[in-house]
Amino acid sequence: MKFGTFITSQRPDRIAANIRKAEACGFESAWIGEHILLPVEYTSKYPYSPDGRFPAPPDVPFHDPLLALAFAAAVTSTIKLATGIFVVPIRNPITTAKAIASLDVLSNGRVIFGVGIGWFAEEFAAVGAPFRDRALRTREFIELMKVLWTQDDPVYEGKTVSIRGVRFNPKPIQQPHPPIVVGGTSELAIKRVVRYGDGWYAVARSMDEARELCAQLERQRRAANRSNPVEVTISLRTGHPLTLDEIKRLADLGVQRTLVGLPLRALNEDELERFRDEIMARL
Repeated sequence: MKFGTFITSQRPDRIAANIRKAEACGFESAWIGEHILLPVEYTSKYPYSPDGRFPAPPDVPFHDPLLALAFAAAVTSTIKLATGIFVVPIRNPITTAKAIASLDVLSNGRVIFGVGIGWFAEEFAAVGAPFRDRALRTREFIELMKVLWTQDDPVYEGKTVSIRGVRFNPKPIQQPHPPIVVGGTSELAIKRVVRYGDGWYAVARSMDEARELCAQLERQRRAANRSNPVEVTISLRTGHPLTLDEIKRLADLGVQRTLVGLPLRALNEDELERFRDEIMARL
C-alpha cells in the first residue's frame, strides 16, 4: 500500500515543513485540490457529501495547484506531486499540457496528473467555460495533451480542439507521459477511468462503499476488455482516522494507494509521524 497526504496550508513555510515531513515519514505522494473561485450561491450538487453542499465556505483560499506543486517540488526530492483533482475542461488544454510538462521536468519526473470533468456549474459560468459538453472536452483535451507530450510533430483533430503545424517542448520526463488518474465515482466516471485513465481516484464514505466501487470498476474493466491494470487510489472518509484494519481491508480489495487526511485538512507534522509509527510501520 502506498500512502498519500494532502497539501492544504496557504503559508509557504507551512507547506514546506509539512511536505518535507511527509517525505521523511515515507509518504509516497502529496495531493492538492483546487477551485479557481467559489460561487457564493449555487444549486450544483457536490457529489461527496450527503446534502450536496461543498464542505467549505466560499472564502476558503485555494492555491493554484500547479504553482503550489512547483513550490513543493523545489523543497523536496522524492515525494510524488499530484493534482487531486484538476478540472481539465475549465482551462485551455495546451497551456495545461505545457504546465504539466514543465512541472514534470522541474520535479525530475514526479508528477501524477489527477483529472476530472468538474461538478460546479456556477464556477464554469463565472470563468466563461461551457459546462454541458465538459465530458467530451475532457476526453479530447487529454487526448490532445498525450499527443503534445509524445509526438515531435503533434497533430490532433477533435470536435472541440485541433492542432497541427507546431512544436511543443519540453516533453515530460516520465515516458510516455505522467500517469493520468481519473477521479469520480459515478458510472460514467468509472467508464472514463477504463477508457483513458492509468489510475482511478475515488472517494468512499464507508468500507462497504469502497467495496462496491471496486467491484464496479472491475465490471467496467471486463466489459471494456481492458487488459492493462488500473492503479486504484481511495480516499476513505468515514469521519474517523484511518485504522490499520481498514487499510488492510482496502488492500484486500485491490487498492494500491490510500490518501490520509482530507483535502481541506491535512495531517500536521506530529500526526504524520504518529501515522508512520502506528500504521505504516505495522504493515
